[in-house]
Amino acid sequence: MSRSTTATFTNNLGHELSGRLERPNGAPIGSALFAHCFTCSKDLRVVRRLTRALTEQGFAVLSFDFTGLGRSGGDFADATFSTDVSDLMAAAAYLSSEVAPPSLLVGHSLGGTAVLSAAPDLPSVRAVATIAAPSSPAHVSNILGRNLEAIRRDGSAPVQVAGRTFTIGRSFIEDLDQHDPLERIARFRGATLILHSPIDEQVGIDNAEEIFLAARHPKSFVSLDTANHLLSDVADSDYAATVIAAWAQRYIDAPGDASGPDAGESGGYDSAVGTATNSGGLTTRLGSRGFEFLSDEPADSGGAEKGPTPYDFLNLALASCTAMTLRMYADRKKWPLDEVAVSVTHDRVHAQDCAECEHAEGHVDVLDIAVRLTGDLDDAQRAAIFAIADRCPVHRTLTGQLELRTALEA
Repeated sequence: MSRSTTATFTNNLGHELSGRLERPNGAPIGSALFAHCFTCSKDLRVVRRLTRALTEQGFAVLSFDFTGLGRSGGDFADATFSTDVSDLMAAAAYLSSEVAPPSLLVGHSLGGTAVLSAAPDLPSVRAVATIAAPSSPAHVSNILGRNLEAIRRDGSAPVQVAGRTFTIGRSFIEDLDQHDPLERIARFRGATLILHSPIDEQVGIDNAEEIFLAARHPKSFVSLDTANHLLSDVADSDYAATVIAAWAQRYIDAPGDASGPDAGESGGYDSAVGTATNSGGLTTRLGSRGFEFLSDEPADSGGAEKGPTPYDFLNLALASCTAMTLRMYADRKKWPLDEVAVSVTHDRVHAQDCAECEHAEGHVDVLDIAVRLTGDLDDAQRAAIFAIADRCPVHRTLTGQLELRTALEA
């Protein structure tokens, strides 16, 4: 069983978007963002089946309604493909704040085209899977058919799509030709999976071929055999979700994975980027994956006390990574760990005053890590959890073969 909650967040136009966040019972192996098809909604039966199947495979999954569709705010007549991509970015930010930055993007039909376009701008994404996706949003023009002339002439026109009437605006048509998802996916350095039915009558199999050729390795193609465009057969949607989940696990590392001897070696952070910008004084703006912070120094050191010091951030990085690692380990074991609290203290001492330090001369930087475990744990469980405290990715980075390379940019 999974846990499903209502999600609400705001896009960059100020519209409130409606989503559904589904979590597995245990610790998720990763977080996934699902984009539905053109004029569909998150409540479409096939979307529910796909997201539920992904959750059963261990992913936390956020699905949502694009602007003007389903329960989301805004007017669909004013929406464009660019709006859809922007909505995806807003959804990714929400997922980051609630669970973790998305490691997997899944898109169905035009939603697949949208995730191909968004992926290069989301550094946390390690894998992208598309289902029956057009290789270009301009494909929608084929659906609009003879309504195109009326839309261009009148500014908007009602269009029948899958038995329902939608008002399509001229801005939507004009925006279609401004996007080249094939060029975007060529920039994406993660893994790509294309699922497509060879008998899809709405989006031809040639679209899958174009996406496959444009994508970098590692890339894979899976035929959906006799499935229709909407994967109406339960067996088809379950199969697609199971394949995606199994395939994605090869490329997604759960942060702080402590289930094996090499656990936490990379932690999925090998391409993390942090930026620092200083425009005067000691207060410095920091940025990483869309999050913004301030770093500063204490007043007695010439700072303005507007944020933690660089060494404070170092302590916090090691403390949080250690806590996450212990939490995920205990959750996998299904042990009753109520709370894990970790504090890290940095100090610089003379080597001769440090009996446990390897260095014999000069000064040594020491990070003291204190761990407190709360819960109905027996001694063996408590010892096993504590034994992996030094195996989080940040700890391994600090104690491993570390190289610092500084370059002056033009």
